[in-house]
Amino acid sequence: MALVGCGLGGGEPAPEAAANRVPDLAAGQQVSIVFESYNFGQAGPWTDTFTELIAKFREKHPNITVTAKKPQGNSPNPAADTVSSLQSQLAAGLVPDVAQLGFSDLDFTVNQLRAAPLDDLVGRDAVQANFDGARHPYAKPARTLGDWGGKTYGVPFVFSTPVLFYNADLLKAAGFDPSTPPATWAEVERYALAVREKTGKNGAYVDCLSKIAKDWCFQALVRSAGGRVISEDRTRLTFADPPAVEVVTMAQRMVASGATPKRTQQQAVDAFARGDIAMILESSAVQGTFAKGAKGKWDLRSAPMPAFDGRPAVPTNSGAALFVFAKDPAKQRAAWELIRFLTSEESFTTIATKIGYLPLRTGLVTDPAGLKPWADSNQLIRPNLAQLERMEPWVSMPGTNYLQIRDGMMEAVEDAVYQGKDPAATLKARQDQVSGLLAAGR
Repeated sequence: MALVGCGLGGGEPAPEAAANRVPDLAAGQQVSIVFESYNFGQAGPWTDTFTELIAKFREKHPNITVTAKKPQGNSPNPAADTVSSLQSQLAAGLVPDVAQLGFSDLDFTVNQLRAAPLDDLVGRDAVQANFDGARHPYAKPARTLGDWGGKTYGVPFVFSTPVLFYNADLLKAAGFDPSTPPATWAEVERYALAVREKTGKNGAYVDCLSKIAKDWCFQALVRSAGGRVISEDRTRLTFADPPAVEVVTMAQRMVASGATPKRTQQQAVDAFARGDIAMILESSAVQGTFAKGAKGKWDLRSAPMPAFDGRPAVPTNSGAALFVFAKDPAKQRAAWELIRFLTSEESFTTIATKIGYLPLRTGLVTDPAGLKPWADSNQLIRPNLAQLERMEPWVSMPGTNYLQIRDGMMEAVEDAVYQGKDPAATLKARQDQVSGLLAAGR
């Protein structure tokens, strides 16, 4: 987990620079800050939950006014607009004081957008004290995901691993025991075809295979097949290597056989929530949506990410961290206070129960005064928690051209899976095309 080359921490921490730390706010000092988060661009539990959290923060910090907004842009998934939104605001001389950015944007966020190193702003001791918490510390695999070059730039915030959500009623109707969901991709395809034949419903959707989905889950599939999308030292693209071709070929076959419907990301999420798709590999970010759709209508369950025959599944993480872009010392201090609150035990309790994201202070799930009563009665969280202990990080593409590289890769995946193009040739052609961007963007 501690690979500097992957932008995931490592290295010796820089010496403390106490004289440069931003001062605490004076009693009654009024500060206004802007918080940009893609959660405010999503309907349903996301906006409602985060609006509730901002109101609670205001109660605890009446001297800090937070204006929350979604990123500028019109993408179907607001998370796709985060970087372009910040770039345009920086060009105009305006930027939010706190922003939520995905882990795949880490390299660019630190080296191009110039997020502030939190160790320098408030001191490494304060940053680590926040991770340690009053009672429940951050899970070890998560706490360094926002680190770069030995310093913490982003505090991991919302987070999931790939989870196989499934409709137990449809599996049962197709002749399967819903208490033993498919554990391999070969079983997923077999179950999916049986569901389609016996119920008329769609079988399985893998939300890892399109540009809008980004590449967090695709990386997990390729790692599970024994490969990587980029070399460990992040100097060479490898998404046309045999393991990635195997993944794309498998997914293409599932579409061709009818096991997987041709749907957009949003169409698939909506269809599963209605009970029209039996299985979906997805982030727990939409767990709340699925639970609301299933309530009183069908039996929603979850299972770990399926594996390829004879090989262990290797989950990666989705999600985002919170970064500070404020330049004014008072706003920087207020931004840190907001980050501390949004990553507190109280906030993670709200986020986990109302949305479904993993509570990164995992001790909460065994705490009778925390999330234990909820976790004991909520089977959906268990696969996610189990996978957290063995997950590998979502690796960010390097350089200034990282979006063109990542999006180009996922466009090639999408073309092969849903348009029937030859997987090996399509991936190789796109890898050759974008490899020059890798060197040019350094």
